[in-house]
Amino acid sequence: MTTDQHHPDPIVTTAQGAVRGLRRGGIEVYRNIPYAAPPLGAGRFAAPRPHAPWAGVRDGTEPGPNAPQGERRLGSMDMSPYFGAGWSRGDDYLTVDVRTPEAAAGGRPVMVFVHGGGFVAGSTRSTLYDGSAFARDGVVLVTVNYRLGIAGFLDIPGAPANRGLLDVVAALRWVRANIGAFGGDPDNVTLFGQSAGATIVGGVLATAEAGGLFRRAIVQSGSGLGAFTTAQAARVTRAAAEELGVTPDLDGFAGVSDERLVETAARLGGIELRTATHRDPLIGLSPFGLVLDTQPAEAVAGGLGADVDLLIGTNTEEGNLYLAPVGQYATSTAGDVDAAAARAHPDPGRLVETYRKARPEASFGELRSAVMGDALFGAGTWALAGAHAAHRESATFAYEFAWRSGALDGELGAAHAVEVPFVFDLVRLPGLRGPNALLGPTEPPADLAARMHETWIRFAGTGDPGWRPYDDRRRTTMRIDAEWTEVDDPRGEERRAWA
Repeated sequence: MTTDQHHPDPIVTTAQGAVRGLRRGGIEVYRNIPYAAPPLGAGRFAAPRPHAPWAGVRDGTEPGPNAPQGERRLGSMDMSPYFGAGWSRGDDYLTVDVRTPEAAAGGRPVMVFVHGGGFVAGSTRSTLYDGSAFARDGVVLVTVNYRLGIAGFLDIPGAPANRGLLDVVAALRWVRANIGAFGGDPDNVTLFGQSAGATIVGGVLATAEAGGLFRRAIVQSGSGLGAFTTAQAARVTRAAAEELGVTPDLDGFAGVSDERLVETAARLGGIELRTATHRDPLIGLSPFGLVLDTQPAEAVAGGLGADVDLLIGTNTEEGNLYLAPVGQYATSTAGDVDAAAARAHPDPGRLVETYRKARPEASFGELRSAVMGDALFGAGTWALAGAHAAHRESATFAYEFAWRSGALDGELGAAHAVEVPFVFDLVRLPGLRGPNALLGPTEPPADLAARMHETWIRFAGTGDPGWRPYDDRRRTTMRIDAEWTEVDDPRGEERRAWA
């Protein structure tokens, strides 16, 4: 890192050129650094390509554009800290933001974060992904923009699949080549993500071409069973092409504007994606996701990612986020529980009976949420954890985040996404507190964010978060709440119902 005498801001030289950042409170921030060429025209549906070098010093002091995306709302919840302000237009959006300790001596652990947003929304601009606390605590934190929606994940004949995932792999290659200039250790990289980002992390873990690019992975509420088959994905492609009036191939989509792609993506809900042999892994919530005929958990069982340490977990009440904000938690009926199970499981009657036995006092809303949460995240998390733990070359650790937000009159609870502000040590962020905000109206436990944030950093630095590893016999899981408790096989009966 260098500072020229005419300009007090720090300047770092990457393989493509120099970037000027900002120095703030003991950390340095570099924003909007390209890791791949702008995806233009037919190139929006191609594998990421290297970015051209630039002359002079590129300004990295302001946030840049992000991937084309529509506005994302979730009923009565204010999710703006999570989704951000929507689409900030500009072509050169395959970029990373880097936050690093000021005048880092080098050799720092590196953490690379992949945001969530249902494969159609989110970006490095979201306030919830400000990685300053990581840099403050000695980590070089990289956040990644990647292609979303039709450009990122529609399976198009003539185009490579999972382009958004390929973007993340390209960003990891950029990190490998350049992070030393920011004080990071390219041999100590932890890839982590939440929700769609976590499912992408699981997909990268199962991608042979990503081998050697990272040493550890953290999967927060993702799924190792979340990918669509190519047959399922073809239904979405046909529907998108019909909506646009184009042929369902690369030539057809190449000439469509980003605006029309975004509008079309928003209209693709409700496609029946169940086939004779496969259920819809996203239970109708989104037609976009990874497209793989071998699920990541199966690929990891076969040995991919066996040399990568894994920290993986879910939140206790994941499904509440999809019910409480739209007024469907308290109003859920027995029929709703049965319908959720029928969408998610080959033997829905047995599934519902298992959950009723395990939760004799549960309301219909609680049962419906539990079935949805496990269909989306739990079953795929257990599968990926078990597949990874079967290999002895690296360690597997499991957690369950159980702290309940009081938002929405207490209905939100330990829902999907509630753990993110704790991981980033941002619980005091404006916009997170209030009756309709993610953390609710009351004060979270005083040290929960500091401890959780420190635990993620400890795992990134050492491969050990501070509790016993997960194995297929005991399935030790750390339950994270005001108190932290190691629990063996915490939801054994329900887990077995998905096996």
